[in-house]
Amino acid sequence: MSLYLWVILGTVTGPFFLSFDKKVHFYTYWKALFPAILIVALAFISWDQLFTQAGIWGFNGTYITGIFLGDLPLEEVLFFLVVPYACVFIYEVLKAYFPQRKVHKLGHFFAFAFTFAGFLFGILNMDNWYTASACIITSILTVGIYFIQRVSWYGDFAFTYLVAIIPFLIVNGILTGAVTDEPIVWYSPDHIMGPRIVTIPVEDLFYNYAMLLPIIWIYERLKTKML
Repeated sequence: MSLYLWVILGTVTGPFFLSFDKKVHFYTYWKALFPAILIVALAFISWDQLFTQAGIWGFNGTYITGIFLGDLPLEEVLFFLVVPYACVFIYEVLKAYFPQRKVHKLGHFFAFAFTFAGFLFGILNMDNWYTASACIITSILTVGIYFIQRVSWYGDFAFTYLVAIIPFLIVNGILTGAVTDEPIVWYSPDHIMGPRIVTIPVEDLFYNYAMLLPIIWIYERLKTKML
């Protein structure tokens, strides 16, 4: 089994089996969760396919199975299903185990920080496709969901994002070469700003934010209607 597939398996195993925890009962939310993940996954897979074809990023054949859907390895497609599942699991766990949490101010600060930073980095790096797209999309989503719609759960999203930073750094660190001779996923230096968290491009912070926020937005709307 490829290293990338091991990363995918390691990411989903814990959250899946803990989904049946009596306090969280995450499995009862699957009817709302799976459509939300699939809708956003289709958009991100299309984005991924476009950028792979353009050479903005790519994949090291040493660490993948060799099974492709279009230009994307099977593992990369699974990434857009597994990582959101794990993140929304964390989201529900934090709500269940910290009922007295106070996250309103955190959410307010988070929204301003990501909106400002996203627009700033995006506008200053318009020639860098990954930087510009990930950062500006993050800002637009935040403005629409937090500042215009004023959703009540954004503070919980911010709390989740901060907690998920730890597994995020582990998973993305492995994918970008922190523990291997060469990265599993490589990035063209022409389309990123340059600064990295160990081996992880800073843009990945915005990319993951832009993936998770609309998933939780759709998930919360479906959960209200279905459950």
